Amino acid sequence: MARRKREKRKWPPFGIPKGIVPLATPDGWRHSVLTLEGGMLCGRLAVPVDTDPHDARAAAAAMVAGLARAFHGADVEVTWDPPQEPWSWTARVTLVPGIEPGAPYAEG
Repeated sequence: MARRKREKRKWPPFGIPKGIVPLATPDGWRHSVLTLEGGMLCGRLAVPVDTDPHDARAAAAAMVAGLARAFHGADVEVTWDPPQEPWSWTARVTLVPGIEPGAPYAEG
């Protein structure tokens, strides 16, 4: 029986982030990243369950900045809105003025 050659999975590019929502849950910190293109990326923040909210927000901001840099070659600023509910925050993500996104996402 012949085996098919396994193709490399090509992940879709991550859109330019425009907002992030970290959320504390009993199982740990979660996040939703909204993109300019209308997409959404949801997942778990890579921090322990008992992480202080300030540190969780910092981790979320660093994650979004890293994604924008890796996929678009762009630097972003994260501006946190005042919390409307305990244990849930929202932030606006904006491109740093004067730096245009340009580097395509890394394939591989």
